[in-house]
Amino acid sequence: MSPAGKPGPAGGRAAGGGGWTKSGKPRPGTGGHGKRRLEGKGPTPPARLRPGHPAQRRAAAAAARGDAEPGAGAAESARARRQGPAGRGGESPAGPGRGRGRAAAGRSAGKPEKAGRRARGAGDAPEVVAGRNAVLEALTAGVPATALFAAQRLDSDDRVRDVIARAAQARVPMIEASRPELDRMTGGAIHQGLALRIAPYRYAHPADLTARAAAQGQTALVVALDGITDPRNLGAIARSVAAFGGHGVLIPARRSARVTAGAWKASAGSLARVPVAQAPNLARALASYAEAGLFVVGLDASGGNSVDDLEVADGPLVLVVGSEGRGLSRLVAQHCDLIAGIPMAATAESLNAAVAAGIALHSVAVRRAPRR
Repeated sequence: MSPAGKPGPAGGRAAGGGGWTKSGKPRPGTGGHGKRRLEGKGPTPPARLRPGHPAQRRAAAAAARGDAEPGAGAAESARARRQGPAGRGGESPAGPGRGRGRAAAGRSAGKPEKAGRRARGAGDAPEVVAGRNAVLEALTAGVPATALFAAQRLDSDDRVRDVIARAAQARVPMIEASRPELDRMTGGAIHQGLALRIAPYRYAHPADLTARAAAQGQTALVVALDGITDPRNLGAIARSVAAFGGHGVLIPARRSARVTAGAWKASAGSLARVPVAQAPNLARALASYAEAGLFVVGLDASGGNSVDDLEVADGPLVLVVGSEGRGLSRLVAQHCDLIAGIPMAATAESLNAAVAAGIALHSVAVRRAPRR
């Protein structure tokens, strides 16, 4: 036995083997335990979960104001339960001493729970507009925003001063953020020290559009979009609907443009006055409109009727606009009462969807105008 009372090289242990030195003392750095008894600490928690971190204080303040991001609380609480009381990852399912280190614990703790996972492509997350010009244009167009994030020690110029003034006029709270936080928030985009968080748009029900026309004592006029995927076209169409007395825009819930910051800018603020409704099934929504007494007219270059000669324009009407080039889908075209086209020169193949909608809405407005 060694003087310390522990087995040395002659006490049955190989020299320098295990967790002991040649003199029989514990090897430094192991605490007297073998490598297999060490636990991985798990992944580093995000900044908003670290007590005392500026991001954690901002998240707590946002939660107190009630403008926390949808689903963030459930995801954070589920993550905190997985990581344990210390916030650094608890025991692995196999228990201590099973050889699961930091990598294995990171893989298990990094996966979100199914209950807190947002559906892929749901489109209900707040959008972030990055860059000084983009933020200024969004505030000028009246895009509804929930927060303006500005970098620390931001170099002030005319655009920054104008952004701050417009945000204060719109009562948009301004939050100071570090450059790395802005990088993560904008997904690595060139933000130039400014980022604007847009509130998620609240879509109406298809029946709300006809109810709005009835409440105003007017003949219903709705524009439905089939296969329009560019948000700028959606915004431009909403602008035409507002200009020619329409009562709303109907879009399908899937494979369609949504109300984003680009749509708001293209509408020049018209989306604040024209509601946008979402339908899980566009063809079924058109059938419901037809049962309610509305005429469904599809716009297509192959239509045998002209939008200038629509006799049904005086009645309740749904104009269905298809995508440029592809036109109306087969199922949607089957639910149209008639197909109308726009007279064009032989050299023109097709029109932009927003342009075609504007021409058709103008023709309807002319037919509906009181004759003198």
